[in-house]
Amino acid sequence: MDNSTAEKGSPGQEQQAAGVGILLQIMMLVLSFVVGHVLRRHKFYYLPEASASLLIGLIVGGLANISDTERSIRAWFNFHEEFFFLFLLPPIIFQSGFSLSPKPFFSNFGAIVTFAIFGTFIASVVTGVLVYLGGLMYLMYKLPFVECLMFGALISATDPVTVLSIFQELGTDMNLYALVFGESVLNDAMAISLYRTMSVVRSNDPSGQNFFMVIVRFLETFVGSMSAGVGVGFTSALLFKYAGLDIDNLQNLECCLFVLFPYFSYMLAEGLGLSGIVSILFTGIVMKHYTFSNLSENSQHFVSAFFHLISSLAETFIFIYMGFDIAMEKHSWSHVGFIFFSILFIAIARAVNVFSCAYLINLVRPAHRQIPSKHQKALCYSGLRGAMAFALALQSVHDLEEGHGQIIFTATTAIVVLTVLLIGGSTGTMLEALQVVGDGHDAHLGEGFEGNNGYVPTSREEDETTGNKLRMKLKEFHRSAASFSEIDRNYLTPFFTSQNGDSEDEEDDPMPSSRRGVYHGHS
Repeated sequence: MDNSTAEKGSPGQEQQAAGVGILLQIMMLVLSFVVGHVLRRHKFYYLPEASASLLIGLIVGGLANISDTERSIRAWFNFHEEFFFLFLLPPIIFQSGFSLSPKPFFSNFGAIVTFAIFGTFIASVVTGVLVYLGGLMYLMYKLPFVECLMFGALISATDPVTVLSIFQELGTDMNLYALVFGESVLNDAMAISLYRTMSVVRSNDPSGQNFFMVIVRFLETFVGSMSAGVGVGFTSALLFKYAGLDIDNLQNLECCLFVLFPYFSYMLAEGLGLSGIVSILFTGIVMKHYTFSNLSENSQHFVSAFFHLISSLAETFIFIYMGFDIAMEKHSWSHVGFIFFSILFIAIARAVNVFSCAYLINLVRPAHRQIPSKHQKALCYSGLRGAMAFALALQSVHDLEEGHGQIIFTATTAIVVLTVLLIGGSTGTMLEALQVVGDGHDAHLGEGFEGNNGYVPTSREEDETTGNKLRMKLKEFHRSAASFSEIDRNYLTPFFTSQNGDSEDEEDDPMPSSRRGVYHGHS
């Protein structure tokens, strides 16, 4: 059967091709889960699950490329960004917000926000500027400045799935885990908002746009999406508190409702022209903190298992698809220089981001809570690029004119594959070299998390007055963060949750007492 008929074909043949395509995808999913499990059983950390999925996709894509069935399978494998953004990404992002352990996350909240928002901004601007300068110096393909910034924004979305799974296996320091995890979760939101803002600037007449308008536009996207997500989360908490659904026979209804809320928040934000990813992330955080404890025991188990399952399916699928796509795409490999230099520039930008933010954070923190330099190096190292960058690059193929988007897409896929295979594979070795492994979870819980609310600034004599002022400002911010957890404990939690546990219990633990065993198991 020659290619032209395969492409058109009768409806029967089309259906058959669809079946074959989907069968292939399912076989690859099964294979990568099995392979991942075997690798984990044998404690083989040089090939994490994500890398295994990528390689399986690459191999199958390569085989499909060699055989002449390429066209028909390709047609069924080539899913649209809509599928990606509406079906695969939301569960992953929601799960990442939902599985945050509230305590380490909120005790490191200032640091995480600094890394994710300020740091991502620095990283994307540095990357964009360097790529632009590289183009001017004829080191690489020359892109317009706004497009360089778009590339910078989309490539600064880190996705340390592999790193985090290895962290969990080897048991690293709780604070480091919270930093890496929190940063990756929030910085996806930040990168998307930056990318959207840049693309709006590009589509409008850039001459009339001033810098101020760009910032306003960005804040609109970010704050709007965030408040939409938080609003939906709180609504769900109140609904579950007062609807009386936690009677035994209504478990099914309860779970159905709970599962629909995240999607509601995602589509609400998308419908308002905001970012669904940002909103579903905050919905996840709020629903875990408040709504979750209003569910009945059985529903709690079911819901956490359900989201975990869906997100791991989606994640594996994304990595397989990335591998497959790289093997099948018509890539413009003429721009190897672009790829090489962008990898270099990203490494530089990541270092600038981590070390400058860590410096700022250490200015504020008392001596015993400083981020040690080995943690900074580990943070710097765990900047893998993954699904989010890939998704935005897919979108950029449509957003930018002929050729430019393709170059960015090629560069991004190459970067994702290299970082996942190289960094993901060597994370275990790196952690051991930096000696951050096996610090034990509980050793650091005490010192890091206690004296946070009664935060006492250390009185050191400083010479420079400007540094002093900056320090005072940052300390005020730190105090307000501490008072936020007070407000949460005294007002928000009682208002949004139906807890009737004893009050000391809630002092220590944001989750109700019944869940404590399970909660510590997951963290």
